[in-house]
Amino acid sequence: MATSQQRPTNASPMTPEARGQEAVDATHRRRPPTIEEPLSEALNAKRATRGHCLVVVPTYNEAQNIQRLVIEILGQGPQFDVLVVDDGSPDGTGDLVTAMAALTPRVQIIRRPGKLGLGTAYVAGFGAGLRQGYRYLCEMDADFSHQPRYLPVLLAVAERAADVALGSRNVPGGRVENWSWARRLISRGGSLYARTILGMPVRDCTGGFKCFRAEVLQQIDLDSIGSNGYAFQVEMNYRCHQAGFRLHEIPIVFPDRVAGQYKMSQQIVWEAAALVLKMRLSPNPYKDLSLARTWD
Repeated sequence: MATSQQRPTNASPMTPEARGQEAVDATHRRRPPTIEEPLSEALNAKRATRGHCLVVVPTYNEAQNIQRLVIEILGQGPQFDVLVVDDGSPDGTGDLVTAMAALTPRVQIIRRPGKLGLGTAYVAGFGAGLRQGYRYLCEMDADFSHQPRYLPVLLAVAERAADVALGSRNVPGGRVENWSWARRLISRGGSLYARTILGMPVRDCTGGFKCFRAEVLQQIDLDSIGSNGYAFQVEMNYRCHQAGFRLHEIPIVFPDRVAGQYKMSQQIVWEAAALVLKMRLSPNPYKDLSLARTWD
């Protein structure tokens, strides 16, 4: 007489990365769509769940990257839609995205008249996503330094294990590729400076590859965010930490941009350093609030 096997009851709990690994494994097995397939399944597939996850991508002169990036984002699964916020790119980035948006409702664009800043671009994109009822909102760069293949893992961690999932270069398994020693020093030093001054449990404070629960963005009051350059990333992390939300970093490989121009400047670095001190000396606006969800 055959006996059925019982499932073990003493299995150790899965880490947040393990919970999302099945999704990313499936992504790795799937050949990503290419720009030569503009009407491919990735571009025209219907949403699995309307308003599930919106990926916000600010752009300025990213015509060499944007079409392939949008297609690869959509190729990660029908749960992802894309919103490009273009700051009047003279190279025609906005026109390319507008043409794609005409082919599928999964691609959206906000066209702004000029360079209004990274922070305001994200705030505009997040606001549009919240108004449309998206449950999760991701942010990423347009230059392929943030690889779309990590999106399923970020989303899975935000769904099951954290309020904010952060793609990190500075945790075990994370790294940068093809960077100069000076750029590595600025990046590592900036994160160490911000983490030390602000007391944040985040090792990659300046990274911009993230997935937020919609409730997080609703509660921290996006209109109160004062930074507009790359310091925006530090301030968003700090505000989420101040509000008691749980931030979890997952390792990513961060290569140098595929095409286009690197946009960091010395002025941006000094502005970010000054903002860190200003935030540290300011009162916590969420001190008496309990905003984060309870975790088992």
